[in-house]
Amino acid sequence: MEIKNAKYEISSAKVSQCPDTDVPEYAFIGRSNVGKSSLINMLANNGSLAKTSQKPGKTLLINHFKVNNGQWYIVDLPGYGYAARGKDQRDAFARMIEGYALRRVQMACLFILIDVRHEPQKIDLEFVDFCGENGVPIAIVFTKADKVSKAVAERNMSLFKKELQQRWEELPPLFLTSSEKKLGRDDILDFIEHTNAVWHETREENDKEENDKEENDKEEI
Repeated sequence: MEIKNAKYEISSAKVSQCPDTDVPEYAFIGRSNVGKSSLINMLANNGSLAKTSQKPGKTLLINHFKVNNGQWYIVDLPGYGYAARGKDQRDAFARMIEGYALRRVQMACLFILIDVRHEPQKIDLEFVDFCGENGVPIAIVFTKADKVSKAVAERNMSLFKKELQQRWEELPPLFLTSSEKKLGRDDILDFIEHTNAVWHETREENDKEENDKEENDKEEI
């Protein structure tokens, strides 16, 4: 897949304020300072699309970016687990994130970003499990592969997979990335292209079933 253009559209404080669209969305989330904005900019081939900061916890809203003239959307979600936030703010973000993940019908996949420099963290595993328990379509993206050796990256990925295999019958898709080296870009975009096709096919089948049901209801009347 080629991204020809990507443009910021809107920031929303609530899921109900998100754009009313009929195209798939791909949301990105992770712990604060995991490299989310850098990854989004790398995928879009636009270094200034999502705002990056050395200070963690800067994304406070649900940010929508229109891709290829609105064929699909990138969604930048607030990071979780930023301890410097107050409890009320953390709770509000949790409600926002859960609301988007559980209720946003346009969301085709939630990319959960994991810093590959570290061994599995409880907060990441718990969030992945939450998504699995609630049927949220996810993929896991390991970031910052250029910051460690190949051996360390492979070890930490393997440890994470082993943790999940204790509870998951089938693992979600996994990607290893580096925003600086553009590692993993083609793999993620190919995955999005395939998922887009499946999303539209499913949407068409659901629309047909709904139309058939309406016709049957009319005949019965």
